[in-house]
Amino acid sequence: MRVLLAFDKFKDSLTAPAACDLAASALRARQPGWTLDLCPLTDGGEGFAPILTQAAGGETHTATVTGPRGAPVAASFGLVKLNAIPAAARALLALPADLPADATVALVEMATASGLALLPATERDPWQTTSRGTGELIAHAAQLGAQVVLLGVGGSATNDLGLGALGALGLRYLTADGREISPPVPAGWDEITRIDGTARAPLIRIACDVANPLLGPQGCSAIYGPQKGLAPADLPQMEALIGRLASRLCEHAGRSADVMRAPGAGAAGGIAFGLMTAADAQLLPGSDLVTAWLDLANRLGRADLVITGEGRFDDSSLSGKGPGALTRQALAQGKSVHVFAGSIATQSAPAGLQMHAISPPAMPLAEALKAAPGLLDRAVRATF
Repeated sequence: MRVLLAFDKFKDSLTAPAACDLAASALRARQPGWTLDLCPLTDGGEGFAPILTQAAGGETHTATVTGPRGAPVAASFGLVKLNAIPAAARALLALPADLPADATVALVEMATASGLALLPATERDPWQTTSRGTGELIAHAAQLGAQVVLLGVGGSATNDLGLGALGALGLRYLTADGREISPPVPAGWDEITRIDGTARAPLIRIACDVANPLLGPQGCSAIYGPQKGLAPADLPQMEALIGRLASRLCEHAGRSADVMRAPGAGAAGGIAFGLMTAADAQLLPGSDLVTAWLDLANRLGRADLVITGEGRFDDSSLSGKGPGALTRQALAQGKSVHVFAGSIATQSAPAGLQMHAISPPAMPLAEALKAAPGLLDRAVRATF
């Protein structure tokens, strides 16, 4: 029996690699003759850089950068060689034809430097958070020779248009009397009257599966602001400031304001807009890129049994990416599929899908998060 173990993270509890390792250990104890293929999944948030770096045989580096509220944080990024990336993934990167085959590609994960998970609930405030640390990671990667940066933008704590990241790459934000605002968090945007400088960065590609524009009812503030701490009453003010600063950034970079309406411009508090406008970044379909990078289609084809899961598996999982998409593909190929999740909440599961909620229904969430390793181990052992 050949088994594909492809877990995503259990948020606030288990990383995707840890979940795969736990399930593998339980399976080896129960079925020592089975062949296991461990393939941790990522959606561009936590785990994006280490999972893709390891898959391509790269190196991990750590740097101290500015955290989302200004305190220093230790954040990691990966470096891989372009010719170590599967051909299908290289094609999706849409890189210049004259780039050397052994060019260095950096895997940078916004969540490690500017992520919401870095802040307790009491400090989550998009008026005060900055993406500067993400820009510092890009700069560190460039100093180590990276010619291309692939940025995963899931899990951000910011709503600053990427102005913080661009500040770390060379832009300056000035008041009427020439004073610099650094970092340029939204609470200080009223004072900014001029943008100066040029962003110096390698080629940037952003892995992004959201289609939100920058502004409006589907924009970054309206859709993602509340989870980052934006009060509903503050939405009109935030929208107005974003519109003003975005227009100013477009003027400074000589870009059309149409980029504000581009699908995906609102990703991660508008960092996609900022990097596209001032650093010539390009957006890529994140799920397709990860699938190609991990050679997931071929690995699925070789499997007899697929075991996947995440913290919560619900109807949105089945209509989205990651474990839900893998589940549908595996069932379409006639594979046996088991999903293990902290909780199961779906009324539209495909026929043949076997689902296992690892947490007892009455267990409080905080307790379930702490107990997740043992719960997953026991659930897998009991099933196989």
